[in-house]
Amino acid sequence: MKAAVIVFPGSNCDRDMATAFENAGLQVEMVWHKDSALPEAVDIVGVPGGFSFGDYLRCGAIAANAPIVHAVKAHADRGGYVLGVCNGFQVLTETGLLPGALLRNAGLKYICRTVGLKTEGASIYTDGYGRDVEIALPIAHHDGNYFADDATLDMLEAEDRVAFRYTDNPNGSARDIAGVLSDNRRVLGMMPHPERASEAAHGNEDGARLFAHLTNALTTA
Repeated sequence: MKAAVIVFPGSNCDRDMATAFENAGLQVEMVWHKDSALPEAVDIVGVPGGFSFGDYLRCGAIAANAPIVHAVKAHADRGGYVLGVCNGFQVLTETGLLPGALLRNAGLKYICRTVGLKTEGASIYTDGYGRDVEIALPIAHHDGNYFADDATLDMLEAEDRVAFRYTDNPNGSARDIAGVLSDNRRVLGMMPHPERASEAAHGNEDGARLFAHLTNALTTA
């Protein structure tokens, strides 16, 4: 099984994501933002955290128009899997692959710490935990305040597309939302970093379960 990890100027979690995929048994290729096509036979695309293009204009806004992102969107439109973490989540909302937007944290401060989450919507990403399980993952963001209008929030909840919620909301996100799924449940955007909690040396392996389960699910699909 193969994963592609997109690299933008300013990405700083691309290698972390690649290592998490590799540790879970996936073959990984790094893909530069100026490329126009994904490698052949890619099963899942990772859009990593960082500060793509220095977060100019809006976080993820410039990256969302990079040549490779058109290929990522086509991959998702064909039913391919995409995982966007932190800045990657911001990119996915900017492309329209996921609803909503990420605003400045409610406290107007950068937050870098481990937070509690509760798992929700069924998906290849969350089924390894089960529903209503509390886990802990690190966050590191200045613009992680998830926002959508009430109609969109109601729709996400009615369709069971909230993947994770904060147990102690650190950034003001609407309805404590930390991650959301696309309507086909194959695209996940989340602000917390599972790749930073995927090895024993990290002091927390809660994120490893996400990568292990998605690899197993892709292999047996």
